[in-house]
Amino acid sequence: MSLHLDARQRAMLQEMGVTVWGPPPAAAPITPPAPATSAVAVQAPVAMAVPPRSAEPPVVAPLRTPPPSAAPVPPPAGGSTTALQLHTPQALYPSGDPAQTPSSLGRGWLIVAESLTPADPLGGDAGRLLDNMLRAMQLHKHPRVYFAALERSAPGAEASPHIPTTLADAVATLQPAMVLVLGHVAARAALGRTEPLGRLRAGPHQLAGCPAVVTYDPAFLLRSQDTKAAAWADLCHALALVRGACAL
Repeated sequence: MSLHLDARQRAMLQEMGVTVWGPPPAAAPITPPAPATSAVAVQAPVAMAVPPRSAEPPVVAPLRTPPPSAAPVPPPAGGSTTALQLHTPQALYPSGDPAQTPSSLGRGWLIVAESLTPADPLGGDAGRLLDNMLRAMQLHKHPRVYFAALERSAPGAEASPHIPTTLADAVATLQPAMVLVLGHVAARAALGRTEPLGRLRAGPHQLAGCPAVVTYDPAFLLRSQDTKAAAWADLCHALALVRGACAL
């Protein structure tokens, strides 16, 4: 079987990667080029048969934009910007059995973090992530794990100047082995430090004589999944400090 292909047809097959074996075609008389409308009619089927990759529907990634309430809101005229308040620490796992609590977890933990639901700190997506973090540390077995919620009544509000003193009184009362500070807002309010969170994570801290470790807050971890490994390293560091203190 022989294929009667002219030079134009062979060139089209070659562009599509199809090799045609056989003797070269006989020389054909040179004909004038076809009109522009004829060229469009010939090229259109090729463009339809092999559509460009850009014609495929794009894959839309989930948006990670902050909620509208995260935008700074100027304080009312004549009003106070001190609206970040500290709630009384509450036990997260009061039903924990002290007999099943590993001794390496120390005598107790105090967790300080900003919360949108102070009455239910383990509720919502951020609360569930916090619960998973604490369970991974076996702290759900400890009946003396307390959560001190920071709540702001207006976005961009400043912390109350009494928060460090109130936290110091809570540490003196609860006598935890470790204070876990979650997030930059909590670190600034609890420790009175203004450095970036990365520097606060690296340095040792003390709160009323109790060791403290700073790491990311659960709400930020939900927005930045790639920081979960760094947060877990901070939690392991806190555990190591408590275990070292218990071994003394």
